[in-house]
Amino acid sequence: MRLIKRTRYLETLVDVMGTPDIKVITGIRRSGKSKLLEALCDYILANVADANVIHVNYNLDDFEGIAEYHALLNYVKGRYQPEAVNFLLIDEVQMCEGFERAINSIHASERYDIFITGSNAFLLSSNLATLFTGRTFELEVFPFSFSEFCEYYGRTDVDDAFDDYALQGGMSGSYLYKNPVQRFKYIADVFRTLVMRDIVQRHNVRNKVMLDKIGDFMLDNVSNITSARSVANALGSGGSAPNHKTVGAYIGYLCDAFALYRIRRYDIRGKKYLASGEKYYLADHSFKYALLGMRDMDWGRTYENIVAIELLRRGYEVYVGTLYKKEIDFVAIRQSEKTYIQVSDDISLDKTFEREVSPLFQIKDAYPKMVIARTKHGEYTHEGVRIVDIARWLAG
Repeated sequence: MRLIKRTRYLETLVDVMGTPDIKVITGIRRSGKSKLLEALCDYILANVADANVIHVNYNLDDFEGIAEYHALLNYVKGRYQPEAVNFLLIDEVQMCEGFERAINSIHASERYDIFITGSNAFLLSSNLATLFTGRTFELEVFPFSFSEFCEYYGRTDVDDAFDDYALQGGMSGSYLYKNPVQRFKYIADVFRTLVMRDIVQRHNVRNKVMLDKIGDFMLDNVSNITSARSVANALGSGGSAPNHKTVGAYIGYLCDAFALYRIRRYDIRGKKYLASGEKYYLADHSFKYALLGMRDMDWGRTYENIVAIELLRRGYEVYVGTLYKKEIDFVAIRQSEKTYIQVSDDISLDKTFEREVSPLFQIKDAYPKMVIARTKHGEYTHEGVRIVDIARWLAG
């Protein structure tokens, strides 16, 4: 498999080297966390004088003998070098029974710079502080961006490349398969076999059939305003509805596993967050094609999903805006920066163009406003609103 340097992620890890935090690399299964840890190891060995790297990879049977926390502790302590700069890198840490005890003990010794990856069901953002008594730094890794897709394949024509990315997605493990059927089978297996298995194992889910149904419903309703009660009602339309609290819990599990991202709604005029009716987006848009097929293709929703994940990838807080009963696809906030964004497939028709820009004209503040669409040409401005081609925006 061809590898590319995921420079932004690696630079972030390099920036936090030497801090006392436990560095935790998270993200959906098969998004490249293990390869990133290997790249960090190579960087340390090449750039840090007197570095001693203790690298444990529980994917390899070489480390089966230390899959219990006492054994891990003894292994790490036995490889400590007093005169060196000691780094501890552990991949798939949850495969060690009692791993949190080992990590907490090693961290308390203040002798190691610790970096770990693991199954998302066991290293949830919401309970890192509970798992580890020391401060943690979390780096979330996403599937390949469009620019990484272009780098991997050596593509320079962004228009041609984007059409392929919109279908193929960013799960780089699938790139090894030339046949689209085999490629989608790989992606479906990641979701069904790895992501769902982690959820079942971590949360002791008994009703796996219901979990699969909820997963399929969420895949088929990307970018729709959704609530646990509406999902429960929809699934129960042919009989008794499942309990909405159970549905809410299962949706939460999918979000914890980084399969789904919940985007809250924000009242632009009232400047407050709305308590109900969130939208959900997939970690990678290819999951929908792989599991549900390509019937009733809605490219507008696909592009909306791509933009949502790209904004998160670029470090924005993302919300769905509401204003006078109209919707702004995204309010993207990063420190003092705020941008209002509409996403569309085709704005070549006047009525479609007006539908997209009219909600933006009603926003009275001076923050930037833009429409991201498939224009296939350079950026231009319409009455202060930037009109940007999605392929060029993604390519940076």
